[in-house]
Amino acid sequence: MRDRICVQRRALLLALAAWPLAGLAMDAPARLRRWGSGEFRRFGFLVYEATLWAGDDPLRPPLMLRLEYKRNIAGTAIAEASVKEMRRTVADEARLADWGERMARIFPNVKPGDHIVGHHRPEGAVFMQGERLLGRIDEPDFAQAFFGIWLDPRTSAPELRAALLRPTVPGS
Repeated sequence: MRDRICVQRRALLLALAAWPLAGLAMDAPARLRRWGSGEFRRFGFLVYEATLWAGDDPLRPPLMLRLEYKRNIAGTAIAEASVKEMRRTVADEARLADWGERMARIFPNVKPGDHIVGHHRPEGAVFMQGERLLGRIDEPDFAQAFFGIWLDPRTSAPELRAALLRPTVPGS
């Protein structure tokens, strides 16, 4: 009986902790529309497929970016690559180092078929894997720089940016 009460209490606490995020992954596509999608390749190898959901302006939050990985990649490598790309728009090395450490704690190791969804909100960024909260960084400057990896005109992947910003035609 005591074990059952502990399990119920634990389930209730988990539900309450997740309550502010309830529906984040599920409701976003209902509030947002799908824009474009494309592939990111490095040295000819497919690394991930990206899909963007946004409102009327795909360059302003709220928006969602889903990356479906096609290779095994360590979470720390994802964080390091993110910092490298963010250097295109952020010059503050101390800030980049802090963000890199925080992302390294958030991003899991991925394998082909895994996906991570980033939610860019006015107050910052939230990262999910399925229904599981990976973490959040509640800094608008971080979110702007992070999503700028794909959406800023200075991106290292201009073809992917163009594909993401191409609105899908309803019914296609």
